[in-house]
Amino acid sequence: MKKDKYKILLVDDEEDILEFLGYNLKKEGYKVYKAANGLEAVEKAKAKFPDLILMDVMMPEMDGITAVQEIRKIPELQETLIVFLTARSEDYSQIAGFEAGADDYVSKPIKIKVLMSRINALLRRSAKSESNPLIEIKDLVINREKFLVTKAGQEIIMPKKEFLLLSLLASSPNKVFSRSEILAKVWGQDIIVGDRTIDVHVRKIREKIGIDYITTLKGVGYRFND
Repeated sequence: MKKDKYKILLVDDEEDILEFLGYNLKKEGYKVYKAANGLEAVEKAKAKFPDLILMDVMMPEMDGITAVQEIRKIPELQETLIVFLTARSEDYSQIAGFEAGADDYVSKPIKIKVLMSRINALLRRSAKSESNPLIEIKDLVINREKFLVTKAGQEIIMPKKEFLLLSLLASSPNKVFSRSEILAKVWGQDIIVGDRTIDVHVRKIREKIGIDYITTLKGVGYRFND
C-alpha cells in the first residue's frame, strides 16, 4: 500500500495530540492536515478531501459527532473513512458515533501501534473494495458487476435492494453500519422509508444466506461478520 497517496485529517483541540499523531503519521508516509475543532474540520474536509479523518469527540466550537454529521452531508465525502478518538467509553457515545457515520472507534490514551494498525487496515480494505468487483467471504461470493450472489457455488436470487444492502454490509466486514447510513446509501437521501424496511430486507437476506453472516446491534445498526 503506497501511503504517500493517502491524505489524513487530524481533528483535536489538544495541540500535543495533534503534534504526536501528526509526527507518527508523517513518519509512516501519510499526507497530514490538522484542525483544532469541528467547524475547522468541516472546512478542511471540504477543501482537502481526505481519505481518512481522525476525529476527537469532545471539542469546543463544534463537537466531533456534529462535525461528522455535517461532513456526511457532503456527497464527495460520503466514502471518506472516519475514526473517532475519545476518552469516553460510555456505550451511548459509541452509538452516537456510529449513528453519525463513523467507521471505527479508538479510545484514549492512544496506543500508536494499535492506531496505525487500524488505519492501515481500513485503508487497505477500502482500496480493495473499490478495485475489486468481487466480495468473497467464507463460502459467499458477491459479484457487484453482474449483480450475482452465490453460496457454496449455488446461485441465490435477490431483488436489487436486497443485493445492494448485502453488498454494502459485506464491503466492510466487521464495520457497524448505522441505519441512517444504510438508508442513505441503499435507498438514497431523497427516499423516505421506515426503519422497518431495513429490518425486513435483512430478514430476507438472512433467510437466503444464513443467519450467522449479519449481526444486529440494537439501537445502532448492522454488522457483517467475516
